[in-house]
Amino acid sequence: MRKRIATASSILFALILPAARAQAPAPTTRQLMLDLIHPASNDILLTVNRGGPSDDKEWAAMRRSALTLAESGNTLAAQGQPASEAWANAAKQLADAGSEAWKAAQAKDAKALAAVTAHIDASCTNCHKQFRPNVFPNASKARGSQ
Repeated sequence: MRKRIATASSILFALILPAARAQAPAPTTRQLMLDLIHPASNDILLTVNRGGPSDDKEWAAMRRSALTLAESGNTLAAQGQPASEAWANAAKQLADAGSEAWKAAQAKDAKALAAVTAHIDASCTNCHKQFRPNVFPNASKARGSQ
């Protein structure tokens, strides 16, 4: 009897789980920024600015935030603006920065994590200059004068 229930449960989950995943809408770029990328990048930047992670709990938070950045970059690349090499490069830069931060956090290497913050900041700045000119209003003028 138990075997039948376990088998029936397995079949039910196998049928329901893919359907539930298929119904989940893809997040918008705005949702990724507000709910994942901004909080994760701030978590890393602020922790490093305050002297770095001091215990296992903070290192775990750094790993989570770094992985969030890496996977958000991958998600942005997958959603990419059609035929936009600039978008693909910006998304890759975020994914790479997140991956570097994850490796540093996994190794509990405070110096490496601190060094990665420049890559995280550059990733955000470069993308916003291109795709959020209202955040950097002088960037489009500078590009136009070159």
